[in-house]
Amino acid sequence: MRAVVKYGRQPGNVAVQEVAEPAISPDQVLVEVGAVGVCGSDIHLWHENQSWTIQCPVILGHEWAGTIVDVGENVAGWAEGERVAVETAAFVCGQCTYCLTGAYHMCPHRKGYGNLIDGAMTRYVAVRPSILHRIPRGVSFEHAALTEPACVATQALTVNARIKPGDTVVIQGAGTIGVMALQVARISGAGTIIMLGTDVDTQRLEVAEELGADYTVNVQQSDAAGVLHKLGDGFGADVVVDCTGVSAALKQAMELVRPLGTIVKIGWGPQPLNFSLDPL
Repeated sequence: MRAVVKYGRQPGNVAVQEVAEPAISPDQVLVEVGAVGVCGSDIHLWHENQSWTIQCPVILGHEWAGTIVDVGENVAGWAEGERVAVETAAFVCGQCTYCLTGAYHMCPHRKGYGNLIDGAMTRYVAVRPSILHRIPRGVSFEHAALTEPACVATQALTVNARIKPGDTVVIQGAGTIGVMALQVARISGAGTIIMLGTDVDTQRLEVAEELGADYTVNVQQSDAAGVLHKLGDGFGADVVVDCTGVSAALKQAMELVRPLGTIVKIGWGPQPLNFSLDPL
């Protein structure tokens, strides 16, 4: 079968290659990929500027959905033909404190699809059934493949940010997770939502307005802090959500958040901060 493979540790060492179909263990199912997304993490891997551990060669892709086509003999509760969305944690130990308390995504032995275990930019993937989620009827594979970034946005906005009705919320970054964070902020009761982007986000900012952003700001053309402080009481945002994946965005977030406000960092970049955190 063909796959998108990160085959080396140099920039651009990604290619479509022929690979063997995976064999499942008695405790796994085989899923035929129906749709797979391209995450910003995959772009980092293309450019070889990721900050996490990878093992080459590895098939890329961790935002995906598909159909079960084979079931291991020890697997119960799943059947061939079921449509599923799949979590990113291909392997966890199941024995550490984090696994035993439900926070298995923090398992120190975790291996993710597309980094340490072959991912979904191919035809078939072997999966442990505990990370499968049935796709409701009427939901396409393309939409189901967005489950992972949707969960990231939901966790950040409902658990970490804890938006209160009427809050002013600034979202940095108009990419996939940023646009999803916008929608979660709206249904969480945010009063005013401001979406920040750059010159490359012109179309995304238009989409953000269609999805409920009250204001959009191109930070390369306008001063985001100046725009924000003209709104409301002038003290800044109750919540700032950074979806850029760029470390330096934290500096801007500190300029935008009000005293006793909340900054939620969804994404970090590999770049050093090179500025003081004292204003926090």
